Amino acid sequence: MKLSFFTMPIHPLGKPFAQSIAEDREAFILADKLGYAEAYCGEHTTDQAEIITSCVAFLASLAYETKNIRLGTGTVNMPNSHPARIAAEVAMLDHMLEGRLNFGISPGGLMSDAEVFGSIDKDRNAMFVESINMVLDIWAGEAPYNLKGDFWEVSTERTMMRDIGQGDIMKPFQAPHPPIVGTAVAPFSQGVSAMAERGWQPISGNFLLPKWAATHWPKYVEGCEKGGFTPDYADWRVARNICVADDMETARAYARDPGSPYVLYYSQLLTKLRAGKRLNLFKEDQNMHDDEVTLDYVLDRLVI
Repeated sequence: MKLSFFTMPIHPLGKPFAQSIAEDREAFILADKLGYAEAYCGEHTTDQAEIITSCVAFLASLAYETKNIRLGTGTVNMPNSHPARIAAEVAMLDHMLEGRLNFGISPGGLMSDAEVFGSIDKDRNAMFVESINMVLDIWAGEAPYNLKGDFWEVSTERTMMRDIGQGDIMKPFQAPHPPIVGTAVAPFSQGVSAMAERGWQPISGNFLLPKWAATHWPKYVEGCEKGGFTPDYADWRVARNICVADDMETARAYARDPGSPYVLYYSQLLTKLRAGKRLNLFKEDQNMHDDEVTLDYVLDRLVI
């Protein structure tokens, strides 16, 4: 088993953004020095607590500060940007990292982001599939492009000047592209099977109860077999909240006392999932009443 690092990250409201972002960078640099295998960072646009607005931009700031660790977008929220922009920016980041990049993708789960980008009433899963397919087609194809979907079009046919390089989008450093990973948070996730069938690798979310995270492996095997891939435990990433200290009293205080980062994190997450009617992710018994899903209930089960 390899140790890695995944952060959304969530910060206290009112804390200076510059301080929070600087501290986030320090955490990634430390993970590299400690020999962690990978480190992922999430992104959201409309959240004063989750202040990394572009994981590509944030990871670019670490490209020349880290040496060995693989950095991952965790995740690029595909419906929120044009596929051509995603293809170009991720390819550039892959070159900056000289291949130390994992490309994490998702439809995005923050509804205020969906609203601000005008997609809250659209089929965001369909947008997600169309976007990643276009990104892969751009990387596999040649300019001028002629890609047309239900949500986007990609073409440089009218303005192509091949002799000077105009109209051509950069391809990634890694061939044919960086490893593609996706987060999975649903019990018995069909998304895990769909990812595995395409040769992509899943990350079981840290806020998924252990009994539901365990359901992802059979779905991964199922997808690998459909796609003709060999399932390997080394390709299954499982995120957990783990606090290590010299003694149990210190660890428990850090994890559970007022002011704890874990308390802040799960207070935020519980509020968002309750508003989004997604508390089933926290329920060991799906017949539980929503009122039974308290902060203590969640912390008892999800913070080690």
